Amino acid sequence: MKKYIIPIGTILLSGFTHAQLTVTENYVRSRTYLEPVTTSSPTAKQTETVQYFDGLGRPKQVVNVKASPLGKDVVTPIIYDAFGRQTRDYLPVPQQGTNSGAIYSQQPSGYFPIGDPTGVYTNEKPFSEKILENSPLDRILQQKQVGMAWDTKPVQFGYDANTTQDAVKKYTTATTWVDGATSSVLSQSINYAAEQLYKNTVTDEDGNVSIEFKNGEGQLILVRKMISDTEKADTYYVYNEYDQLAFVISPKAAQEADPNTVLGDLCYQYRYDGRGRTVEKKIPGKGWEYMVYDKQDRLILSQDTLLKTTTTNAFGKKGWLFTKYDRFGRVVYTGFFSNTASRPVLQNSVNSMAANAGNNEAGSTTPFTLNGMDVYYTKNAFPTGSMTILSVSYYDSYPPGAPARPSQILGQEVMSQDAQNSDVSTKSLPVASYVKNIEDDSWTKNYIVYDKRGRTIGTHSINHLGGYTKTETELDFAGAVKRTHTYHLRKQGEVGVTLQERFVYDGQNRLLQHYHKVDNQTEVLLAENTYNELSQLSNKKVGNNLQSIDYAYNIRGWMTGINPDQMPVADLGGKLFSYRIKYNEKEGISNPNSLQFPGKEVAAKYNGNIAEVDWRSVENIGNYPSLTPKRYGYAYDKLNRLTAGFYQTPNNPGVGENTESLDYDLNGNITRLFRTSVLEYGNTTPTKIDDLEYIYGAQNKSNKLITINDNSYNATGYEGGGMEIKYDVNGNMTEMPDKGINKIRYNYLNLPNNVNYSKSGSESVIVNTKYSAGGGKLQKENTTTVFGINGSTTTRKVTDYLDGFQYLSTVSSSSSGGGGSELMMMANSESGRAMERQAYSFDDSSSSDRSPVLTKNQNLQFFPTAEGFYDYAKNQYIYQYKDHLGNVRISFGRDSSGNLELVDVNDYYPFGMNHLKSGNSFFGVSSYKNYKYNGKELQETGMYDYGARMYMADVGRWGVVDPLAETSRRWSTYNYAFNNPILFIDPDGREAQFSGTSAQQAFKNYISQMPPDDYIDTNGKYLGSDGAATKNTRIIYGTDWNNITSEKGGSLSSEATASLQASSSIITINENQISLDINNANNETIEDQTKERQLYLGLKVKRGDIPTAEVTSVRGLDGTDGHADFLVGERVDPKTRDVIRLVTSTTMLLLGGAHTHNLAKAPMKNIPGTSDDDIEVARGFNTTNYSIDSYTGRQVGGNAMHRRTSNGVSTLNVGTTINQNIGKDALNIFINKQKP
Repeated sequence: MKKYIIPIGTILLSGFTHAQLTVTENYVRSRTYLEPVTTSSPTAKQTETVQYFDGLGRPKQVVNVKASPLGKDVVTPIIYDAFGRQTRDYLPVPQQGTNSGAIYSQQPSGYFPIGDPTGVYTNEKPFSEKILENSPLDRILQQKQVGMAWDTKPVQFGYDANTTQDAVKKYTTATTWVDGATSSVLSQSINYAAEQLYKNTVTDEDGNVSIEFKNGEGQLILVRKMISDTEKADTYYVYNEYDQLAFVISPKAAQEADPNTVLGDLCYQYRYDGRGRTVEKKIPGKGWEYMVYDKQDRLILSQDTLLKTTTTNAFGKKGWLFTKYDRFGRVVYTGFFSNTASRPVLQNSVNSMAANAGNNEAGSTTPFTLNGMDVYYTKNAFPTGSMTILSVSYYDSYPPGAPARPSQILGQEVMSQDAQNSDVSTKSLPVASYVKNIEDDSWTKNYIVYDKRGRTIGTHSINHLGGYTKTETELDFAGAVKRTHTYHLRKQGEVGVTLQERFVYDGQNRLLQHYHKVDNQTEVLLAENTYNELSQLSNKKVGNNLQSIDYAYNIRGWMTGINPDQMPVADLGGKLFSYRIKYNEKEGISNPNSLQFPGKEVAAKYNGNIAEVDWRSVENIGNYPSLTPKRYGYAYDKLNRLTAGFYQTPNNPGVGENTESLDYDLNGNITRLFRTSVLEYGNTTPTKIDDLEYIYGAQNKSNKLITINDNSYNATGYEGGGMEIKYDVNGNMTEMPDKGINKIRYNYLNLPNNVNYSKSGSESVIVNTKYSAGGGKLQKENTTTVFGINGSTTTRKVTDYLDGFQYLSTVSSSSSGGGGSELMMMANSESGRAMERQAYSFDDSSSSDRSPVLTKNQNLQFFPTAEGFYDYAKNQYIYQYKDHLGNVRISFGRDSSGNLELVDVNDYYPFGMNHLKSGNSFFGVSSYKNYKYNGKELQETGMYDYGARMYMADVGRWGVVDPLAETSRRWSTYNYAFNNPILFIDPDGREAQFSGTSAQQAFKNYISQMPPDDYIDTNGKYLGSDGAATKNTRIIYGTDWNNITSEKGGSLSSEATASLQASSSIITINENQISLDINNANNETIEDQTKERQLYLGLKVKRGDIPTAEVTSVRGLDGTDGHADFLVGERVDPKTRDVIRLVTSTTMLLLGGAHTHNLAKAPMKNIPGTSDDDIEVARGFNTTNYSIDSYTGRQVGGNAMHRRTSNGVSTLNVGTTINQNIGKDALNIFINKQKP
């Protein structure tokens, strides 16, 4: 995209037919063109923003020209108080028309400084407000969110010092040196004396209190969550004598008199080498993990206890996982290293390497072959032998054997790999990746094809069966997808599938229509979108208007309903589903039985928690539900954990059907779960199906669930039995006899590749699963043997998962003893395995031939679309109603006659188990109907496959330790969604996220046309963005970021944004110093053309209660004729183990550098722009390099400046010595290149 920025005070362009911009205001007008232009044009497709400034250079109004769906201006006023502080953040306001960028009349204060002509905020407060401390610190005391309802419900901030009443324990360590690493012993005998720690308190809108204690160095010591006035959940952070984080003591461990007794089960432990690198760590409930680094501080070997101590790890050997890099630090190949040597022995071997001291691999025209793959790299880096290759990545140019690439894709010229003869090439870009199957030596090969602007326009994936999936994408000028073609073939010799999709956008690139076509079938209008004037999706018509779905939101941008206006309509106005979400309002009962559920009250919530949901669902066409909606009311504790979901049936809301009630320990482990079903005929109380008591290991001083006792004595719900649950050394659940699970074996990614289970002695099932080394599920083989009175039947079915296309094959079927009809009925009962037979009806419509003779029949079952699935066997599009969590509530489509057809209907308990009923909810073998809760696939075991872990909805927890446990250390490593599954989701089983946040934030940022605030830690590591739209860059302690985002379920919600901004500061730019150094270097070179002069750009960080930072510069050493040495320092942060590049001889974080190009002698004579040396410096140090054309002599307007970034891209004329902003530019590039 091209962006034209018009200087302040310039009158823009003739030819406007509307009002011209003012000549009395300061402004910056920017246009981002969405279609190609050769000159600035007011009529081309574009986004246009005008930002006005007051006399002090402060922004005072942002006009997004014609930004609304109806082409009206959207304006954001910016107001300051008497002290020049921006205490109010206004929402953007749509106008009645457009002023073509001219400023709107604006009052200095008030609810609507520019009015609300279209009434989108009628009777509301359209701004958030900060109440600041009356001191030069301007600390936030209160944060009031937008909306009248939140005006009296502020988030409150307190800044104090600790007192003796806080009773903060003072943990200390005694650290010794063992096997080349620190080894710390924990002790605690006293508390911190008064006024030794900073104490920051945050009280949210619902009165939930969180307190952080930090020492004078800014180190986080304690996070305290108040459960009541007397009960608290404390998480302690303990540092060794070298200021390295040595222990994290979880809340459950912190209540122990001596946490050493529970270190292995409840605490995080870390050990470091002499360079401050983490070399050993222990996650609670999991064995020790070990790390080995090369001299460039790159992680090259890693090992967990499973690889260290056992051979049941998919390799059949003990050993290490390795990673190899090229000289640019790019990963080139990974694998398994069969070696039983200890970490210190291997580290010493790496340190003593002389032949390849840099430990880099390089591309090679002569491959080596391992595991059936030719690898076109050297194998000189450690390790050099005993390897199993798992993945290979190629950059710059395509490896031999890659498929031929077309010269064009959908009319777009393909980027060449020939760097010598092309103006742009794939040099520096990833072009291919090969990933091996973990269980065998088959490979998946992935290729990427780019256009001349470096955008992906094609992919080609060759799967492990020899088939392929190819995609071709046409992009418009702005990068929006116009159409895609997908070609898929399972394996050679079979019939493939072709998909064609096209997309239509409005003038602001909002998606309007999405068309979809399969093979030679008729093209279908999959979805047609309509937006309100705030650019929120207000209506979606799916399936050529098969259903018209309305969406509603509150002033916070939170979804409040799906077809909410149809809730009181008897026939739902032709809709199949109506849904209302209530946050700060409650209509139903507070507690159906306060004696049975003491302290669990449903109440209006203001902090983002959901108080109630109502819904009405059509379960059979023509049979409409009761006018009184179904309802769940939710109760929470002070840690925002869900303590009860009270279902209110339309006919008898207080009876207590489908209720789920939970209690927890301090780590969030469920200790009791109570669950009811429906009211059976003749009874006065609903059936109690679960009354579960959870028993944990080490006498309940562990996160590992050992036994579940079901005091309901009802096999419905959780099966019961009270038998022991077992785990391996990595904390993976291996046996669960209550569910009939005899054994689960895991690969080195802790994914289950072999499951053996049985049921009632009549059915034995073995499930073998193949995964790629990247963790993707490729194939599942289910071998089921059913025993009956006449013999047994064994059926082997294979499901292939290939780029979303799902196949089912009945590979073999055999009978013994004559068989019998009862055998086939039992063979179809897979839906009853470890799940609720009463919850689902069995769907065999997609099953292959189940004849008890040998068969060979591969069959594509379905593949996903943007609105659901495509049933390939029936040539039927399946559309879905999903709630705010992505739970599939209704699946529907057109039958063979074109009429509306319901195919699956689901209601869920709060933690995800289906309500028990029959006739509407289905489970089948390899069916799209198995994708239900959170949109995940329900397995035969009754667990949901999220990708990284399997979730047990009837138990409310995972069976495997969290792969990202260190991001939420105060929680149990097995907890699901922070125990708040109504607000949070877990997209892939690794980390819970606030549901719906991304869409809400995308809307907010789109309207404002201003990016959110970005955050880095004190080492310069990019952390993420908040929900503001103020375009700042902030610095924050990494521990504060982790704690706030963990507590708030992300960084984008208004609550998270307020807390993050209160714990951070805006990074400033010392433009005066940078300009002084640039001009001095330039002037010196102009006067003396025999040398290059240079300066470094760095980030100067100061640590305190809240860190501060500024971008500034220092002069570097003068160079020689045509050269200057770029010197860089390094340090390893002792707390985070990050390797940090510094400006030489300083403590500033390196952002980049600038140097002059002098009038050098041949052959070093300069030409305008950047040199080859500039390229090497930028790439070699992963930094941004600016060159100054000093050889031209002093120029009017300043000497030209050019930029070379680490990816090799050169940009000419980014500024001059008189007019430049390289400090801000270098900071933005430093952050943007870290973003995913």
